[in-house]
Amino acid sequence: MEIYKLSNDIDIVTTMKKLNVDSGGISIMKKKSHLNFFYLKHIYCGASNILKQDALSIGAELIVPHGAVDCSLQYHDAILICNDKQLEILSNKEKAQPFKLKLLAKFLSKFKNQKQYSPKIMGVINANDDSFFSGSRFSGDEAVAKIEKMIEEGADIIDIGGVSSRPGSEYCGLEEELRRVTPIIKEIYKRNLYQKAIFSIDSFAPEVIDLALNSGFKIANDITGLSDENVAKVVGKYNASVCIMHMKGTPKNMQNKPFYENVILEVDNFFKERIEIAQKHGIEDIILDVGIGFGKRLEDNLMLIKHLEHFSHYGYEILVGASRKSMIDMIIPTPIEKRLPGTLAIHIESIRNGATIIRCHDVAEHKQAIEVYKALNNTNI
Repeated sequence: MEIYKLSNDIDIVTTMKKLNVDSGGISIMKKKSHLNFFYLKHIYCGASNILKQDALSIGAELIVPHGAVDCSLQYHDAILICNDKQLEILSNKEKAQPFKLKLLAKFLSKFKNQKQYSPKIMGVINANDDSFFSGSRFSGDEAVAKIEKMIEEGADIIDIGGVSSRPGSEYCGLEEELRRVTPIIKEIYKRNLYQKAIFSIDSFAPEVIDLALNSGFKIANDITGLSDENVAKVVGKYNASVCIMHMKGTPKNMQNKPFYENVILEVDNFFKERIEIAQKHGIEDIILDVGIGFGKRLEDNLMLIKHLEHFSHYGYEILVGASRKSMIDMIIPTPIEKRLPGTLAIHIESIRNGATIIRCHDVAEHKQAIEVYKALNNTNI
């Protein structure tokens, strides 16, 4: 007998098929091969003792601090560790338990049988002259040529915007925004480019969004996360998709000492509130963007990227846009023009952690990196 250790990231389903495991066995073993970690904040000691016993009875585990078992700590934090099969059992078992464990059961159940999405690339076209990366600024025929090139390079979505949202920037006004984007929107419609890729309008102005959606665009990318409910009304009218992004403050003040007690929970609560607004207006197709660099410290950005999978409990696609952003410079001082390697590292890690749409300036390079990543993860024994 010869032995070698396999990667934790192995494509276990493909590997089991190669071993000629029957379909029933594949279904069972797949659920046992993926480990989940859940952080439970401020759980009552009675609840944690019940949960710990329930977890241990099926081979899972609840990590608790000293003083939890004898309830000398009445409330504390804990970490639940379970595979997908154990998650299934606990999500049913805790429904009958007291001390708010029913809420835990409901939350755990959202991670069962989740829909899988293939990674998509969203190319960025800025129809303004003040976006932070000069390489993304285009106008007129130049913009159309760049759009066609991005489609050839493998972009699934093209995001058109006429307003800079760099830190410290101010809104240019509706009239100016329309002046910038209208010629491009009309040219996209005239040339039927919207039949070759999905087009997104990066705007929070209902009038601009209405123009774009009436011209073949399919997504409204709102950096204010539906702060103006009229945006939701327009998107609902066209039965289009909306991208809800989290931002603390406005572009002008968002980086003025932002602070979070817990960035994951704060962004999650924001999404819950804004998703309800979207659904109220009949919007079914929603994309969530955690807003890397929008009112975030470096540690907040890193935390969001590391724990993106948390936001999959909503069942929607997750977008990450960290292309050439300052967080790279905070890690290793680098001018904007030379931040592509750092961008690729962040975006590949984001996909590994649950991102399904990557918003970027460099389409060809991302297409190559993502295809290589997919090949590596589809490799089996």
